[in-house]
Amino acid sequence: MSRALAKGLVNSLALLVVSTFLCYWISSVALDPRAYYEDRTPRPSAAVVNAQLTALGLDPGMPVTDRFAHWARRALHGDLGRTLDGTSVNAEFGRRVGVTARLLVAGTVVGTVLGVLAGVWAATRRGRLPDRALTLFSFAVLSVPPFVLGLLLQTGALSVNDAAGRTVIRYTGESTPGLKGGPLTQVGDSAVHLVLPTLSVALGAIAMYSRYQRGSTLDVLGSDHLRTAHAKGLTPGRALLRHGLRTSLIPLTAFFSFGFLTLFTGAVFTEKIYGWHGMGSWFVESVQKGDVNAAVAVEVFSAALVLLAGLVAELLHRALDPRVRRA
Repeated sequence: MSRALAKGLVNSLALLVVSTFLCYWISSVALDPRAYYEDRTPRPSAAVVNAQLTALGLDPGMPVTDRFAHWARRALHGDLGRTLDGTSVNAEFGRRVGVTARLLVAGTVVGTVLGVLAGVWAATRRGRLPDRALTLFSFAVLSVPPFVLGLLLQTGALSVNDAAGRTVIRYTGESTPGLKGGPLTQVGDSAVHLVLPTLSVALGAIAMYSRYQRGSTLDVLGSDHLRTAHAKGLTPGRALLRHGLRTSLIPLTAFFSFGFLTLFTGAVFTEKIYGWHGMGSWFVESVQKGDVNAAVAVEVFSAALVLLAGLVAELLHRALDPRVRRA
């Protein structure tokens, strides 16, 4: 396992280097930071704009490869540069990464666990009402764009609050402004604000993972080793838990790394809708401004998350499948 982990880390680092260069190159070509300064009133001169871009490491007269090398040297020392507003990218990154991590971890864990359980439950009731209901739910959620799903949940929260005559569900912001109280009060308030955004992310995960887990479980239910367990006297449920569940989870590990990117993309819209100032909303603002340094920081963060998810999926695959461990 340690050898596989080391090999996976080396491969992930190599892919991260390649993806970082591609992120920087695409951002430098697609974004126009010059327009951010030229749109000001009074309009600064071309010399002033060039001097400002050079100070940010975005010298328009320098090739993209040279600019990337200059940025990479600073990044290796922990300096991600400055935004077009002159603020530190590091400081903004540190403030926002915790917001996104809190949302993604909660939504991913809840969505994955419930999606797997729902998929197994539906497979054991194939063709019956629970299976058809879950199928209808999954296709309904998957057919709705993430931002529409977030708006629908927010509208539902408003309706509940109007019916109750008070704020029962918090539907905007990371916390209540000006709230006074001890640490428990602050944590409780943050948890209440986390419920609806987490549900928005988790619903998509439940819909995705339940469909894959259902199909994988159906394949296992018809396997020879499970029929042998039935012949030995085990009930269908006990045979599935002891001998089938582990096998049915193996295909899902490969899908996890790809599905995580979809969840991250959905979280971008979730943050904007619910007023969370995380990495997703920062990326949208950076693209609108043409802020190359800030956009690259978010893109590299998302690439690192996806590669980390792939590494975790590989380790889970090895833990679940003894044939891979022996290879």
